Amino acid sequence: MMNENERLKAVARFKTLDTGIKKDLTDLVNLIAGICNVPVALVSVIDAKTQWFKASVGVGDLQCNERHLSFCDQTIKSNQPLIVRDATLDSRFANLPAVKNAPFIRSYVGIPLITFDGHVIGTLCVLHTQPMNLTELQLNSLKVIGKQVLNLIELNWSMQSLIEQNISTQEQKALAEQSELKLKAVFDSSKDIHALVGSQMEILAFNKAAANYVYAYYNKNIKVGVHLLSLVSQKSASRLVEYVELALKGVISTIEWFISPAEGISFWFEVTFEPARGVNNDIIGVAINATDITTRKRDADFINQQNEALQRIATIQSHELRRPVASLLGLMEVLKLDEHYVFNSCYPMIEITINELDSKIRDIVQESELRLADRENESGNKA
Repeated sequence: MMNENERLKAVARFKTLDTGIKKDLTDLVNLIAGICNVPVALVSVIDAKTQWFKASVGVGDLQCNERHLSFCDQTIKSNQPLIVRDATLDSRFANLPAVKNAPFIRSYVGIPLITFDGHVIGTLCVLHTQPMNLTELQLNSLKVIGKQVLNLIELNWSMQSLIEQNISTQEQKALAEQSELKLKAVFDSSKDIHALVGSQMEILAFNKAAANYVYAYYNKNIKVGVHLLSLVSQKSASRLVEYVELALKGVISTIEWFISPAEGISFWFEVTFEPARGVNNDIIGVAINATDITTRKRDADFINQQNEALQRIATIQSHELRRPVASLLGLMEVLKLDEHYVFNSCYPMIEITINELDSKIRDIVQESELRLADRENESGNKA
């Protein structure tokens, strides 16, 4: 059973034909009109409401007809030719305007145009103002030319589709190239070092900063396909392998790395090793991103050195402050031992104040020494 919705989708593909194809269709229509000796011949594409004439002879400038007022409305409901020898005697067509009024059509033969996917999109038909009996040769000619009409229509659609696809592909290619250029511009403008390596540690992509660094400090040219370890020192190689292998297993690592590519030259980098995934979310390589943090590290070291110096000064000063306090405490003890000692109510208050001051200074000294020791331990661990 014909699915009208699917048929209409197929019709939509063929409603617009190129001028060259229309001329070829017109030639075929003239040919079949001559073979069948009829005044009217049509190639029609039929949508939901209208019969559209794609090529015609004998209808003047008429471009279409209402579907329900056409012979072809019945033809497209079957895969077989429709033969109407006398329309005035057929209840389906006797009351059609074209039968009752000018041009007073009496006979009709229509061939359904069936697409490669099985949808009847229209007809090739011949009409006469007199009763008509086509010979077997004429009917076979109508069928053969009907196939050629369909071939031309489908060829035209295929060509249009290819052209549209090619235009779309070119537009997508242009957009992809523009996006790639923009991405490369952003990629290369970054001061950070970026590189993408494959599962065998071969270089897949890199930015300008990476190329400049490798050339400046290792005197090597980085290229796609080159093995990563061929670009670095032996000292760095084992550590690189460790973190690349972790990333290939799905582990993201971020480390601070001290690198000295040449004598008297050193850098601190914050390096991230991150799995690079493909369209199926499988790991295809490792993205390596390195940010120069040398200035930050040096500033932090300078601040630490200043803090340590201040801590030492505070410790020394604290010891210096304790000296007179200790002298006062000693003096109080000497007074107590003196045989001429005369008790004064102010002495206990003085002694309490001196002891409190001594306790505070001891706390300051102890805290300063602990902080200094901690900083020295941290420095030792980093070294």
